[in-house]
Amino acid sequence: MLLRSALHALGARFRLHRRIAPCCTPDLVLPRRGIAVFVDGDYWHSCPEHGRKTPFTGPNADLWAEKLRRNRERDSRSTKLAEEAGWTVVRVWECAVRADSLGVARDVLDGRAPGPVSNGRSSAPHVEPGAFGVAHSRVGA
Repeated sequence: MLLRSALHALGARFRLHRRIAPCCTPDLVLPRRGIAVFVDGDYWHSCPEHGRKTPFTGPNADLWAEKLRRNRERDSRSTKLAEEAGWTVVRVWECAVRADSLGVARDVLDGRAPGPVSNGRSSAPHVEPGAFGVAHSRVGA
């Protein structure tokens, strides 16, 4: 909600949860700019700053570890599908949106992905879950 409000305040118009390829539904898309935005929750998408730091324990430890692994795998697959469909993919961390939604909105409009927030500041560029890279560029651009 914070990112949507900030994007709207900057004059951006977007669509929510629009399927842009089979099995690929970003959190929001900016059709005129060709940008697909995925907002990754710190815990469930394994933020390098705020994600789980220790292995799961207990009777369902394997189940939860597998769940997080599948989430990262799905993130990678969604990014690839969106890029193949010609979209610029921007993945942002929940912590970055909470810390500076207007700054993140500006980065999104520029097609850049801000990194996770550490001690109130964005650290490294947000990277592909599991690969820790940078924002992806639009295919054919």
